Amino acid sequence: MTDDPDTLPADLVALVGSRLCHDLISPLSAISNGVELLGLSGAGMSPEIALIAESVAAANAKLKFFRVAFGNASKGQMIAAREINALLNELSSSGRLKLAFAPQADQPRDMVKLAYLAILCIETALPWGGKVTIEESETGWLVRAEADRTKPDSALWAALNGTEVALRPAQVQFALLPREAAAHGRKLSWGLSDGGAWIAF
Repeated sequence: MTDDPDTLPADLVALVGSRLCHDLISPLSAISNGVELLGLSGAGMSPEIALIAESVAAANAKLKFFRVAFGNASKGQMIAAREINALLNELSSSGRLKLAFAPQADQPRDMVKLAYLAILCIETALPWGGKVTIEESETGWLVRAEADRTKPDSALWAALNGTEVALRPAQVQFALLPREAAAHGRKLSWGLSDGGAWIAF
């Protein structure tokens, strides 16, 4: 086995992601509980405590998102639609993107993983924010974004076609998404415009 991260098997990358997220969720939850206890102790919800509470909540939501996007997805594992919606609502309340999940039924975790990786790709083209909707139909999944303006990097997006691109850590989703899609027999397609972006699989 090679130690080059660019050639690590997708499942090993996912296991590393799962391990990191799993180990970080517990201490973040402990901080959240501690902040809640401070609020109940008579100290009240001061601006400082409120800021900590908001920051911890945002970090918790992001970590849960990363756990699906970068973590291991066992075959047949499902995620409840209400759980997906609750998480996307949490992320929407603390970020520039407003995220919406259209399907009402529970979904395979591996497909949600692809959708979350697609969101991370689309996010790079929407530095000023926008609205992102996840849709699912008989023909496949579509993650589409609408925004007043975009700043896409077409050279970076070419990585979704298999083009070799030098990626920074914050862009690792562009390498993982096509690899994960291929592993599940899904063909990626995408588009960019002045008013948004979309990824289908």
